[in-house]
Amino acid sequence: MATLTLENVDKHYPGGIRAVDDFSLEVADGELIVLVGPSGCGKTTTLRMIAGLEPVSRGTISIDGRVVNELHPKDRDVAMVFQHFTLYPHMSVAANMAFGLKLRRIGRAEIARRVDEAAEVLGLGGLLSRRPSQLSGGQRQRAALGRAIVRQPKLFLFDEPLSNLDASLRGQMRQEIRRIHARLGTTTVYVTHDQVEAMTLGQRIAVMHQGRIQQVADPMALYDRPANRFVASLIGSPPMNFFEGRIERRDGRLVFVAAAAPESTAGGEVRPLMLPVPAVWTARVEPYIGKPITLGIRPEHIGGTTAEQTPDAARIPAVVEAVEPVGAESYVYWTMGVQTFVSRAPAGRGVEPGETGEPAVASDHVQFFDPETEQTVGNPCT
Repeated sequence: MATLTLENVDKHYPGGIRAVDDFSLEVADGELIVLVGPSGCGKTTTLRMIAGLEPVSRGTISIDGRVVNELHPKDRDVAMVFQHFTLYPHMSVAANMAFGLKLRRIGRAEIARRVDEAAEVLGLGGLLSRRPSQLSGGQRQRAALGRAIVRQPKLFLFDEPLSNLDASLRGQMRQEIRRIHARLGTTTVYVTHDQVEAMTLGQRIAVMHQGRIQQVADPMALYDRPANRFVASLIGSPPMNFFEGRIERRDGRLVFVAAAAPESTAGGEVRPLMLPVPAVWTARVEPYIGKPITLGIRPEHIGGTTAEQTPDAARIPAVVEAVEPVGAESYVYWTMGVQTFVSRAPAGRGVEPGETGEPAVASDHVQFFDPETEQTVGNPCT
């Protein structure tokens, strides 16, 4: 196991392309950390710099306190699992797993021991004599993991290893990777664009956007306390709803008033959303009185049971646009003038497209963002 430290790391390409910008991160010994973000945000480039497959333009990368910028990939003691898990088709599973060890001239007895141990961890004991063509997609991915595990490296690097699997296999393999990490305890950096994968796997998550880290935190801290609008919109499915408006003082208290909608709903006048500012936000939004501000509300905090049972809950006058049943719950898509938003509700609520309604808001769970900086209000970066 090992610690990993990246300090002020940049990656520039010809033409002024900046793939990674001032990236700093510390990964603890035995930690599983996930880099998540949209395509092109620099997460795979960062992983490749850690592995030594891409040179660093600026900054340092250290493993166990030793700067490895100039070390050849084979000397960094890392094992990488790629998105396309290529196995040698003419070799058995055992031979595929052992191939890298043979190149390092490890003894036969030691190779056999490591392959058997990895096969036990991965549940491949009865498949070692098979060739890749005789395996399912999930089994081939486990064989690729086994090839990394037998190396017994200081670091595991995963580059979107599940993206080519179907949904059920992805769920199964997520659990496999969590189990393997719990058993081996090897320091792991895992790259994905899938926020569900990030939330279920990561002990901590580093959210990336345009080459920069936006926030590093444990999964629920990211979800409950996003640092900015980008993090709030990336983490969560369906994503957070955003309402533009302003803060006003009414009857001695602060109220968020949504911007007036230029269109009417169901032929009538639109009443804007008016939401009393929760006490925990009062001091933070006070500087925005009379100024633009963005309100964020997650779908489960609109129209949910708790909100609906609160007598004085703020309500959003709107029309049902569409309903998506997804098993035990439904996603209800609403329009309020030109504003659209989505709520999560228990299945069987009985709402139909075209109906008018006033779903309640669980105001204790709202977020406020500066419309210019897009930082969470009260953040030091705002």
